[in-house]
Amino acid sequence: MKILHISSSDSMGGAAKSAMRLHLGLLNYDINSIYFAAEKTGTAKAVKSYKNGYLKRRLLAIIDSVLMLFYKSRTRDYPFTNNWYPFTGIAKEINKIQPDIIHIHWVGKGMIRLEDLLKFKRPILWTMHDNYAFTGGCHLVNDCLNYKSECNTCPQLKSKNTKDLSNWNFKRKKKVYNKLPNITFIAPSKWMQKLAAESALLKNKSIVHLPNVIDSNSYFPIDKLSAKLSALLPSDKKIILFGAVSATQDINKGFKELVGALNSLPDLKDKVELCVFGAEKPETELFSKFKTHYTGYLNDDLSKRILYSAADVVVVPSKVENLSNVIMESLACGTPVVAFDVGGNSDMIEHKNNGYLAKQNDINDLAAGINWVLGNPDGVELNTNAINKVNQNFGISLLVNKYINLYKSLDEKK
Repeated sequence: MKILHISSSDSMGGAAKSAMRLHLGLLNYDINSIYFAAEKTGTAKAVKSYKNGYLKRRLLAIIDSVLMLFYKSRTRDYPFTNNWYPFTGIAKEINKIQPDIIHIHWVGKGMIRLEDLLKFKRPILWTMHDNYAFTGGCHLVNDCLNYKSECNTCPQLKSKNTKDLSNWNFKRKKKVYNKLPNITFIAPSKWMQKLAAESALLKNKSIVHLPNVIDSNSYFPIDKLSAKLSALLPSDKKIILFGAVSATQDINKGFKELVGALNSLPDLKDKVELCVFGAEKPETELFSKFKTHYTGYLNDDLSKRILYSAADVVVVPSKVENLSNVIMESLACGTPVVAFDVGGNSDMIEHKNNGYLAKQNDINDLAAGINWVLGNPDGVELNTNAINKVNQNFGISLLVNKYINLYKSLDEKK
């Protein structure tokens, strides 16, 4: 049985990392797994990509965004994908590989034309790393409920037209999905499963709840003092850790909310310092209340494991999260997490057991959570609970077998 994973990247972004962990886990279980990325930037085994992948990926993204020129007032804070360009070459690449199962991950910015799904004469799995699979183009629905009926007058496009781009994409998806009896959707979180089941596009499709995996050989606790010394962080201070890809620029990651929460904390500057990964040091310091360390972008597991282990609390103030890699990685390293109770965060964080779930968009409650973790006398118990939660629910040995069983069941039906 040959499994083909398709994602726009093999290493950049949370979806790519989740897909790669599954791919490598399958290889370790002697499953014939192949990963196809538009652009290959990592060094993992069994990864294929387009010839001149860097140029092609960017060309496809530019072409895909051409249609957005008609919506000059649109918000640019969140991605929007059309996947309309007919000459991506993806069907040709897949036919060369001849997989038994096609597993789609994140394919935004023009990598797969929607109609090309009909050329994949194999069972299709689609892991919903965001909301794109059941919308007219947006990757995060936020407060919009149009996906439950029919996308139009898209708030992200700032459109007042019922026949706008989101409506065109929605109808294309509907037409394609109606011709695909062999497609199954995977929801990594219970929240994603609920939204997909409520959507007009997927409510009659097979939706399986199956979390992303994490490898405990890559993420596990390191002695905190040793970790702080390795990360060049002070051993006599509590460390608050915050990070994501484009940590201080991606509006969804809640950087502004973090600033507000930290500013409302009591005066702890002699006891606490902040560390930010995924961003370079700005010209003007953003956190006046705490000394702040910036690590820049981190792509390797070891550097992140050291940081998670060095931290006393990790804060994930995102407005929306599906199944956050940062939360899962931090808990695996034994560090409690404070986050808003949104998306799939409650799948991993048990309130006041291995972290703190703050009320949605409540900056004061987020600050209360940070303060609670930093001042908790049962820190060792919090750390142990964090590790146990990950090992018992998201361990690679547990979940890879579930993925293999799902692949086998689909292969037998084809």
